[in-house]
Amino acid sequence: MRRIPISALIGLFFTALFFLSAIFADFIAPYGMAEVVSNSIWDPMSRDHLLGTDALGRDMLSRMIYGGQTTIYIATLATILSFTLGSVLGFTAATLGGWIDQALSRLVDLVMSVPSLILALVVLSVMPVSTTILILVMGLLDSTRVFRLSRAVAVDITVMDYVEAARLRGEGTRWIVFREILPNALSPLVAELGLRFIFAVLFISTLSFLGLGVQPPLADWGGIVKENKEGLVYGIPAALVPAVAIAALAISVNLVADWVLNRTTSLKGGRGA
Repeated sequence: MRRIPISALIGLFFTALFFLSAIFADFIAPYGMAEVVSNSIWDPMSRDHLLGTDALGRDMLSRMIYGGQTTIYIATLATILSFTLGSVLGFTAATLGGWIDQALSRLVDLVMSVPSLILALVVLSVMPVSTTILILVMGLLDSTRVFRLSRAVAVDITVMDYVEAARLRGEGTRWIVFREILPNALSPLVAELGLRFIFAVLFISTLSFLGLGVQPPLADWGGIVKENKEGLVYGIPAALVPAVAIAALAISVNLVADWVLNRTTSLKGGRGA
């Protein structure tokens, strides 16, 4: 920990900044989420409105803070759901093998054969769109990717001597999954965690831009782009602000994930030596 690279420190700083802003949005936002603060639209940056105003005269900085809160909240819970479900099922399939492995793998292949965005649009078009539904849909769809990765990693681990020794001792599936496979599969899962979180941020932003994501009066970054996209014709940069925020969050999280991956890999190498 004393030799954290500069890139990881930068990633940690901005990642922490985004998450703290989301957690304490109610305290740091200068105005309310839907509060109209100007009689004119797309006001330029000023002392009272550091990022100007949006297409309805609302403070852009406040909208960005609350939008980040919603986006990060949904993406985080969806990522936790996808990793919990996908990794447990993937490890279980690799450990048990046989018809259980085949059934789960073919079911995942069936779901993955349809593009996630199209499948999500179909599901959300016939269901009431709420935060809970968005988290469940995103988490379940993304769990298929986590399943494939965790199963592939677990297949290589299940043939190791220490797993065979655990089986000979009479350990059950739960012990093998959580005590033998999971600790040795953390490195690729940690790297994938950062990627899946960013994909969740992009996914919810895309859904909101298409009108089937976060619904008003809640704000999220994709919705802010949609609300202000007409301003681009007149050179108004309001729609670009959330795009910059998404890019900054993606880069920051990936810098942290790369550092954690390198760190855990080197620790494993040290133990092996």
